[in-house]
Amino acid sequence: MIARVSLEIALRKEFDYSIPPALAGKIEVGTRVQVPFGARKIFGTVTALAEESAHTNLKPIFKIIGAQTLVTPKVLQLARWIGEYYCCAPETALKSVLPEAIRKEKEGWKKQLFVRARDFAGEFPKLPKRQQEVWNIIEERREMLLTELLELAETTAATVRKLEDLGLVEIASEISERDPYAREHILPTQSITLNSAQAKALGEIIKAMGVENSSRTFLLHGVTGSGKTEIYLQAIAHALEHNKGAIVLVPEISLTPQTVERFKARFSSGKLQTLVAVLHSHLSAGERHDEWHKIRQGRARIVIGARSAIFAPVEPLGLIIVDEEHETSYKQEEAPRYHARDVAIMRGQMENAVVVLGSATPSLESFYNSKKGKNVLLELPERVDDQKMPRVRVVDMRQAAAKEKGAPIFSPQLKEAIHQRIEKGEQTILFLNRRGYSTSLQCEKCGYVANCPNCSISLTYHRIEQKLACHICGFVDKVPQFCPNNKCKNPAIRFSGTGTQRVEEALAKIFPNARVRRMDSDTMRRKDDYRKTLGEFRAGKIDILVGTQMIAKGLHFPNVTLVGIIHADSALHQPDFRAGERTFQLLTQVAGRAGRGDVEGEVFVQAFAPFHPAIQYARRHDFTGFYEQEIEFREQLKYPPASRVALLTLKGRNEEKVKFSAEHLKRELEKVLGEFKDLILSGPAAAPLARAEQFYRYQIMLRTRAMSKLSQTLAKIVSNIALPDDVTLSVDIDPVNLT
Repeated sequence: MIARVSLEIALRKEFDYSIPPALAGKIEVGTRVQVPFGARKIFGTVTALAEESAHTNLKPIFKIIGAQTLVTPKVLQLARWIGEYYCCAPETALKSVLPEAIRKEKEGWKKQLFVRARDFAGEFPKLPKRQQEVWNIIEERREMLLTELLELAETTAATVRKLEDLGLVEIASEISERDPYAREHILPTQSITLNSAQAKALGEIIKAMGVENSSRTFLLHGVTGSGKTEIYLQAIAHALEHNKGAIVLVPEISLTPQTVERFKARFSSGKLQTLVAVLHSHLSAGERHDEWHKIRQGRARIVIGARSAIFAPVEPLGLIIVDEEHETSYKQEEAPRYHARDVAIMRGQMENAVVVLGSATPSLESFYNSKKGKNVLLELPERVDDQKMPRVRVVDMRQAAAKEKGAPIFSPQLKEAIHQRIEKGEQTILFLNRRGYSTSLQCEKCGYVANCPNCSISLTYHRIEQKLACHICGFVDKVPQFCPNNKCKNPAIRFSGTGTQRVEEALAKIFPNARVRRMDSDTMRRKDDYRKTLGEFRAGKIDILVGTQMIAKGLHFPNVTLVGIIHADSALHQPDFRAGERTFQLLTQVAGRAGRGDVEGEVFVQAFAPFHPAIQYARRHDFTGFYEQEIEFREQLKYPPASRVALLTLKGRNEEKVKFSAEHLKRELEKVLGEFKDLILSGPAAAPLARAEQFYRYQIMLRTRAMSKLSQTLAKIVSNIALPDDVTLSVDIDPVNLT
């Protein structure tokens, strides 16, 4: 037999190897193997088996990696599609479907010594007092970790070994699984009675799950607080009843603890009891290894995680849920540049699994597809239990700035509203999508701005650490005492703009008795920080939670009655056709954190462009109105979803060389793209972020409806085009970030 192997080096080619007699019958499609490649030993994955090969003198496979097939044939098929559609080497796509902790040569199980009570026949021996005390603990627990026993009994291993010599206990090395939620005590919950809109939506999903070869995708458009999660839970219960598993994708790691808790509570007991596995980047390598194997072994039939969880080896798969499907974090920013939402839809089609895309503010692409009949729209127009949508007040900060001779952080209206919530013992969330203390350091006298030496952006001031930092490349510099311009030396150099650190400091001055906590990537560095902070907020130990995008969606806290959005229009001025859409989504999602309990919520939106359509439609919770005016603009300019985009980025340290290469690439593209009648080619032009990490960047944008065909053409161009050694080319299909 011959095995065709995809190696872990991006050569865009598969290689044939012979299967030695010792491995005959043990190798399948998806088996991980080690093979010779020149003088090296390389890992790879078997992608096909054949009786013969066109090549002679094939080298034999060295050995199998892992006790079972790691890449299932269906996930292998999905990886092939990713390589083709997203225009990347198939080896790169295949490598992405397995966590690094799983790809290693040796399995990474953690083994520890366990003590187990043995059934003792005959007369029980008389034990010294210390040994008897230890035995009493073992007899009660029957089995426990040796380290746990030593700590609990305050004894030594020698004492336990004496009990082993007497035949009372057995000490053995066993696998000890690392569970990131092992210390959580979760109370079981039962299904909740659905309202008519929820019941109708669930009925449609369940009906599709019972149809063979339906490949049905649903867009569940429900306002914030409309009970989408309960529909997810009951749909998963239906899948489990039919012996199928489910994958639940969430966009932010900060959402994972609350989501995991709700799912574990529902499926930790009863006839549908199953393990719930968690996959995201804040797990340790060991935890990721153990969680993945729980899934592969079929012990965990529900998987919750960020975008890479879409590759979880759930078999058979009945349901995929993509919560907050509009979120840009579902897009991978390095090769393979896949979008987890779109990969979910494709996996659903390949495995006959139902896909549910959920959001209060769907992406224009998904809503457009529902209008075109590509997915089925399910709507939840009301909050559960007849809760009212929060009242949204838009504050014109131009007026506040005129009164106070400069823009304040808090308008008088928001300041008073916060004060009232503190008085009533209610909670407040303040949102600002800028971390740090201020967004730039500049001199009003000469105009100097502290810029990053590696990137074309200004440095952000972090006051507590007393540093200037670049949020692109990580460059850090000291804070100057006076203007660095030698011709100026102005000691009155000042900071401008506002970040979450500055908001936190201002709150401490205005409300000294309030308990304030900040959540951003500067404060949430350890893997348990999210869970701890959100747990304290839920328990009422925090009055005001200040944060960036990580607190904007998916969180359910009934005592939050006020949400304040600072600089609500800051994202509107970015050079991106999606700027209005993102602003509308963010405002609607943040506003939705208010009023999810018995008290009606209130939202203050502070903006310098208060009459922008994105802000006004968000104020009225009017997604359909926003969609109708936005889609008209997209169709006129042939932007997604009216077409699809491929973004080609060239980068290098020599700007002239990069620019010349971009112009050469354009000429090559024009030679072969004539068959695409609807194609629009824009550029080359300097990228909006013209320089990042010392690399100059130029871009070419292609727009067409026939993206699958264009991807195949681009793959050929990319593999054949001659570029200088120090200029690289990347292709991003369906980009969500144009900078």
